[in-house]
Amino acid sequence: MLTFIIGGVASGKSAYAERLIMQTKAERVYLATSQPLDDEMTAKIADHRAQRGPDWQTIEEPLNLAPVLQSIPEDRIVLLDCATLWLTNWMCADRDMDAAIDAFVDAIAYCAAPLVIVSNDLSGGLVPADAVSRKFQRVHGQLNTAIAARAELVVQVTVGLPTALKGTL
Repeated sequence: MLTFIIGGVASGKSAYAERLIMQTKAERVYLATSQPLDDEMTAKIADHRAQRGPDWQTIEEPLNLAPVLQSIPEDRIVLLDCATLWLTNWMCADRDMDAAIDAFVDAIAYCAAPLVIVSNDLSGGLVPADAVSRKFQRVHGQLNTAIAARAELVVQVTVGLPTALKGTL
């Protein structure tokens, strides 16, 4: 089962995803893609870990998600947070984002555990003024579209309120 949760920055999408997973009895895996590159992000990561508590296994992987997804047993449930930061990591590493997306989307199919993916929704924003930002926006849209196509449930979260775009809440 693949659930895809999208929303704007600070929309409540991660909190919703965590609540959704807490309703299951499966062992919880938090697959974190963020990197503690500055003091603010380091503090944010620590806060999120504290909020989740000890009932989550945390795996930090900023780039190579495919082998991690393929290694998780079916008796777990995985929260991947977030696809946007993962794609940002690929872009900052100056790697082929299109190839990374293809490999990641293929890996989703080989994850034996139920998977919840969180991503930002950048589709409602302005067209960026610079080429790098426009490329990221385009590739990010491709990523979200590819994930949504594979998902059984797609949820848009706005101000903490979920709306099903595909499937049933």
